[in-house]
Amino acid sequence: MKVVVLGAGLLGVTSAYFLRQQGHEVVVIDRQATPAAETSFANGGQISVSHAEPWANPSAPLKVLQWLGKEDAPLLFRLRADMRQWLWGVQFLRECTPARTRHNIQQIVQLGTYSRATLQQLRRDIGIQYDQRTQGILHFYTNAAEFEAAHAPAAQMRELGCERQVISADEAVRIEPALRQVRHQLAGATFTAEDESGDANQFVRELVKHCEADGVHFRMSHTITALREAGGSIDHVEVTDAEGRFLRIRGDAYVVAMGSLSPLLVKPLGIRLPIYPAKGYSVTIPVADAALAHQVSLTDDEYKLVFSRLGDRLRIAGTAELNGYDRDLNRVRCEAIVRRVEALFPGAGDSSQAQFWTGLRPATPSNVPIIGRSRLPNLYLNTGHGTLGWTHACGSGKSIARIVGGHAPEVDFAFVGLSSRPTTVVGLQPSVRVS
Repeated sequence: MKVVVLGAGLLGVTSAYFLRQQGHEVVVIDRQATPAAETSFANGGQISVSHAEPWANPSAPLKVLQWLGKEDAPLLFRLRADMRQWLWGVQFLRECTPARTRHNIQQIVQLGTYSRATLQQLRRDIGIQYDQRTQGILHFYTNAAEFEAAHAPAAQMRELGCERQVISADEAVRIEPALRQVRHQLAGATFTAEDESGDANQFVRELVKHCEADGVHFRMSHTITALREAGGSIDHVEVTDAEGRFLRIRGDAYVVAMGSLSPLLVKPLGIRLPIYPAKGYSVTIPVADAALAHQVSLTDDEYKLVFSRLGDRLRIAGTAELNGYDRDLNRVRCEAIVRRVEALFPGAGDSSQAQFWTGLRPATPSNVPIIGRSRLPNLYLNTGHGTLGWTHACGSGKSIARIVGGHAPEVDFAFVGLSSRPTTVVGLQPSVRVS
C-alpha cells in the first residue's frame, strides 16, 4: 500500500519509519527544506513519561487568572477575537476536574511508557545517536505547596507503572550536584530513573537517513494546500513545489502529522480537531563551566521549564503562550528564562551566547493527543501532542502504522476511529468529535 505522510517532524518521520517497517511504500511531504524544522527543531529534549500531569488540572483555573496579563507567566492566554481560542479555553476548563485529570494522566502515562520502550528498541535496532542521556529526569520544587501538590499525581503515575519517586531535597542534590548552589531553596523533588533526554532534531535527521536508505521518499519544500475528497475517501493531496508548480500526489492512505496546522488542513473536510497552537520558547546556551552545569535532565515545575544537557549545550525550554499562529519572539519571555537559568546555575552557561527559538505546539485541551482513523476510511491522524511530541513520538508512530495496516495497537490508549472505541476525542465532551 502507498501511504502519504503529511509532515516531516517527529510524528511524521516516526510514522514513516514504522510504516516502511511494515512494508508500505511511503512518501513524506513537508513545506520546509529540511526535516524537523518547525516544532521539532529546538524543543526541551526530554523523553518524559513523568511529565504526565496535564496543564488542565484542578489548580489551573486560578493560576491562569493570576497569570493573565503577565508577560513572563508560565502559561499565558493572550485573549484574541478568535472563536477557536475561546472554544479551546472552555474545553480546557472542562478538563480541570479531578476525575478528568486522573483519566488524562492515565492516557498520557500509558502512551508515554510504551513510546519510551519503543524508542529504546529502535535505538538498539539501528544504533541511532542523538546526544541521548539515560540518567532519568528530576522534577525539583522551590515552592513547598507545589511540592505537596505533586505527591498525588506522582502516586497515580507509580500505580500506572511510571516510577516517579518522591525524594528529599538532599537526595535531589545527590542525584544532580549542580543543584547544590540552590539547596536552601529546594522544598523537595521527584525522580524518574527510566526517563531520558536527547536532541529531537538530531534524532529526526538521523532517522530520515535510515528511512531514505530503506526507500522512503521525502518531498521537501512542498507546501500542502489541500486534501481532496472523492467518493467518501481522500483522492489526492494538492501541493506546490519550491518553484511554485502545482502537483497532485495520490496514495492509498494518508496520515496527517502536521502539528498545529493539522486542524486547518482537515477543516474543509468537515473534520474538527480541538487543537490550538501553544507557542513555546527555548534557549540554547553553550556550557561555560562543566563543573557547574547539570548532567541530569531537570524539570522546574514552578516555572514550567525543562533543562536538558545536549553535549556541550544547555537546552532550556518551556512556558506556553496561546496567541494564535504568531511566532514572534517575545524578549520578555526569553529573558525570563535566562534569568531563571542564571539564578539556579550561576556560571554554568555562557548566557551572552544564548540562542532563542520559538515554536507552535499542537495542544489539545486535555494534553491527550489525537491518534487514529478519521471518518474518512483512508485518512489517519497523528497530531495534537502538545509539549510531549518527543516523549510520545515513537509510540504514536508505531501505533498509527499498525492502525493503517489493519493491526491492533500494542498499547491501551483511547485511539480515535477504531471499531472498539467511540470517535469522540479523548478528554472532550461528546459534542466535540473527530468526524
